[in-house]
Amino acid sequence: MRKIFWLAVCLVLLAGCSGNNTPSANLPSKNNNGTQAINTPGDAPSAVPSADAGSEKHTGTPVAAPAGKVVEIKEKMFIAQTNDIYFNAEDYLGKTIKYEGIFDVYEDTETGAKYYSVIRYGPGCCGVDANAGFEVRWDEDYPASNDWVEAVGVLEEYEEDGNKYLRLNLSSLKVLPARGAEYVSQ
Repeated sequence: MRKIFWLAVCLVLLAGCSGNNTPSANLPSKNNNGTQAINTPGDAPSAVPSADAGSEKHTGTPVAAPAGKVVEIKEKMFIAQTNDIYFNAEDYLGKTIKYEGIFDVYEDTETGAKYYSVIRYGPGCCGVDANAGFEVRWDEDYPASNDWVEAVGVLEEYEEDGNKYLRLNLSSLKVLPARGAEYVSQ
């Protein structure tokens, strides 16, 4: 059941319909000079250096921070940055990630195992079809479900039942008094 939940989250993030009839409007395209053109709605294309000019690997506006720096996921590009981390996990493994979101608990009814995450609600065709964020691991007491939190942790990969998953091994989990945008579309 848990596998289906996380697979559904990833698939909806990849294929969510946000009402934009031009799905390639925000996708990077390669220029002849080895840079990527990043097209954002209402902006003229801009060029940023490509992480790997000859590769088919997905790269976009969000890029991994240099070693020792914190990758901060911002509200305005929450889904894009989260997707970049999932698409290019090898670039982010071992890096510290910081973001805010809704603390959530999922309990597998078959095994009774609990999985904790910090998410935001994403767009979809039929209401809130997807959540964007990460599973989290914390050695201290977890906050209440639906609390608005700031999560800081190192991205790690772990295996369960023969499947690999990403999660943040938290170094900090703070409940914040003010909530940010619960629903994000980019």
